[in-house]
Amino acid sequence: MHHIYHTEGIILGSRNFGEAGRYYSIFTRDFGLVSASAQGVRKMSSKLRFVLQDFAYLKIDLVKGKDFWRVTNATKTNKLENLSNPEIFKVFINISKLLKRLLAGEDANTALFFDLLHGLSVLEKSKTKEEINNVEAIIVLRVLHNLGYIGNSESLEDLIKSPFEEDLVFRVSKNRTKILYQINKALKETHL
Repeated sequence: MHHIYHTEGIILGSRNFGEAGRYYSIFTRDFGLVSASAQGVRKMSSKLRFVLQDFAYLKIDLVKGKDFWRVTNATKTNKLENLSNPEIFKVFINISKLLKRLLAGEDANTALFFDLLHGLSVLEKSKTKEEINNVEAIIVLRVLHNLGYIGNSESLEDLIKSPFEEDLVFRVSKNRTKILYQINKALKETHL
């Protein structure tokens, strides 16, 4: 009998396999980035068909297999459901790609998980192009910081350490050049 693990996760992407299966890249609160499969999820009769969608934030039940995880159940959290604005959705896709590129294996990083969750919640409420760009910059900065690619910087400490709230977005404009320099420098040094 396999143990069922209950956690929360954000689906960063998926791909089809077999006749009706799907592989998912899921950034989980408790296990980091996991690859999980769901058998029969593309069948019309599947109860998970409309729950396991790319970029969804879910409560998810997983069973650890020999080579990868298997999704046994998932339910919606009713968070991050309003990311349909094309500009916001594009940012979410870019952040997902960055996470899949930088996260190596299963390693829990709850600070990163909650920073990402709060950042995406603020992104969801963003109204202007400038706000969207500012939120993206903060999320990427925090992802890189949480993964150890950006150390403590006095000039950016406020943006890295402060709670991720909407007022933080307005502080980005005056530090935008420094933020983008740090992000580009860190990404170049990753060699990924």
